[in-house]
Amino acid sequence: MSEPSLTGADEAPDCIPSPRAQTVVGVGVLLVAAGMAFGALQISSEAGYGGVGPNFLPWLCAVVLAVCGAWLVWEARTGGFREASDPGGQPRADIGPFVWVSAGLLVNAALIGTVGFIVSCTVCYVLAVQGLRRAGRQPLAGTPATWAKDVATGLLISAPVFWAFTQFLAINLPGLTETGWL
Repeated sequence: MSEPSLTGADEAPDCIPSPRAQTVVGVGVLLVAAGMAFGALQISSEAGYGGVGPNFLPWLCAVVLAVCGAWLVWEARTGGFREASDPGGQPRADIGPFVWVSAGLLVNAALIGTVGFIVSCTVCYVLAVQGLRRAGRQPLAGTPATWAKDVATGLLISAPVFWAFTQFLAINLPGLTETGWL
């Protein structure tokens, strides 16, 4: 005995993408995998510590993405994503939170060489969290107390990461001073 469909017909509800759109998603994942594989070809394969070269992880990611992309295409072409539920959310994309998160990433990339890892990652965290708070419609997202809490949390995350990489792992990250502690 088959379960009744959500719409009373044999078709997927309107909110579920068509098999063609689902196939496009799978092909997109395959293209990303191909791009990663091309990038992995540009990295030296000379074995490093433990016999694993620096191109191992990019190749692993490319292979896993290729398997996922092929699986998505197969699913889409053999009946669509099975048992897909209503994605929920808003009917249209909310551009504001996207801009906040994107700004965080771009500001981080632009500032990391001049103000250092800790400050730039804290700014990235604060902007991204503000975007997520606004996407979640949190009423206190823009208050000074929330901003202060986000800055403190960003510092509490980025500073130990910076110190772990620079002091314990001896990996150079951009710092604010020449001492290596900021």
